[in-house]
Amino acid sequence: MWIRKTENRDLPALMVLYDQARAFMRAKGNPKQWPDGYPPLSLLEADIAQGHSYVLEDEAGQLLGTFALIGGEDPTYGQIDGLGWRSASPYVTIHRLASNGKARGVARTAFDYAQSVCPHIRIDTHAQNLPMQQAILTYGFQERGTIYLQDGSPRQAYDYLSE
Repeated sequence: MWIRKTENRDLPALMVLYDQARAFMRAKGNPKQWPDGYPPLSLLEADIAQGHSYVLEDEAGQLLGTFALIGGEDPTYGQIDGLGWRSASPYVTIHRLASNGKARGVARTAFDYAQSVCPHIRIDTHAQNLPMQQAILTYGFQERGTIYLQDGSPRQAYDYLSE
């Protein structure tokens, strides 16, 4: 599995990949995290233009997964209820992590890549997204509390600090 920056030519495949991820989440009891049309094409285009978007592909060039990796302060992480963040050090945030469901290890590979960029990673997910929670905790992230999206929706928040 290889990671590279997403290119505009990848957008049609990304839209299919996110459709697959939404279907998987709904099948696993998480119908609300990503409504139809999320993420919108405009957000994916912005991620690509800002250099935040990555794809994971196999040797044949088939897209297996995608994620956004964003450095700097994330406004939704400024307020957290619960234990709080373990560190105020600079961090990267993983958003919009999705897999086509055909390859194992997409989340782990994305987490490894993020760790190679920065030793402090933050991520959040919906309370009903049990497969993502399992991947996050298995990797070694620690649950830190609840953050709230701009629309007020709660998300479980986690951080990872390399030792």
